[in-house]
Amino acid sequence: MNTISEKKEISSVSLMTGAECTARLEPSQNRGIRFHFNEKCVEASVDNIVSTEHCTVVGNKDVQIMLIEHFMAACAICQIEAIDVYLSHLEMPILDGGAKKWVELLRNPANTAKEAYTIDEPVYYLNGKTHLVILPSEQLRITYGVNFNHPELNHRWVSYDGSNIDEIIEARTFGYLKELEMLQAAGYARGVSIENTVGMTEDGYTTSLLSEYEPAKHKILDIIGDLYLTGYNPMDLKAEIIVKEAGHAVHAKVAKILKDKIKKEL
Repeated sequence: MNTISEKKEISSVSLMTGAECTARLEPSQNRGIRFHFNEKCVEASVDNIVSTEHCTVVGNKDVQIMLIEHFMAACAICQIEAIDVYLSHLEMPILDGGAKKWVELLRNPANTAKEAYTIDEPVYYLNGKTHLVILPSEQLRITYGVNFNHPELNHRWVSYDGSNIDEIIEARTFGYLKELEMLQAAGYARGVSIENTVGMTEDGYTTSLLSEYEPAKHKILDIIGDLYLTGYNPMDLKAEIIVKEAGHAVHAKVAKILKDKIKKEL
C-alpha cells in the first residue's frame, strides 16, 4: 500500500480564512486519506462532502475541513493511498495555489505500484450548458472547457494527456479581481495573494502565467482531486473525461455516480 516514507510538515496561509495553517503528514498502514483536527477525524470520501461552494469541503458531525481538492490531486498524482493529515486549522494550507509543493512533499520513489480501473458504460451529468461525461477508453485523457468573461478564457478548451502533467500540477487557483472585495466581505478569499492566485482582470492577469491558459488547467487539477474522493485513483482510470463549464458541485455529483461504476481491471 502506497504511503509516504516518513512524517512531514508544511505551513502556509489558508486561502479562504487567511489564517496560518500547519499540516503534519504521517504515513499510515490503513488505506484511505484522513484529516484530523483537535482529535477529531474525517475521511476523504465523496460520501463526506458537505459543501462545494468555492471549494470542496468534507466533514461529519464533529469536524469539517475546507479546500482539500489540491491535496487530493497531489495524492492521486503521487499514488498515495494511505495517509493521515493533522491540521492546526480547519482548512488545508494553500501553499503555491496549485499542487506543485504538495507533490514535492508527497513524492516517494517506492510508490510504483499502480492499479488499473475501467468502466463498462458512460457516466455523465448534463444540465444546460454544463456537462461532464466519462467514457471508457484505453488510457486517461481529460479535456476541460471553460467559458469565462475573459478574452483568453472564452470558450477555451485545455487537455491533459499524460505529457503535460507538470503544467497541471503547477496551475494555480484563480478568480475575477473585481469580485475579490465582495468575496472577502463574505468571509472568503482572505488569504489570496499574487503568489497563490491568478487574478483575472478585464483583459489580462494580476501575475504572469506559469503556462498558457493556466486558470483553465487548474480546473483539470480540481477534477482530479474531486474524483479521487471516490476512493479510486482517477490517474489509473482508463477513461476519456470531457467537461464543459462545470465546477466542484458537478464534480461531486458525478463522483458519487462513478464510485459504483468503477471496476478493477483483471
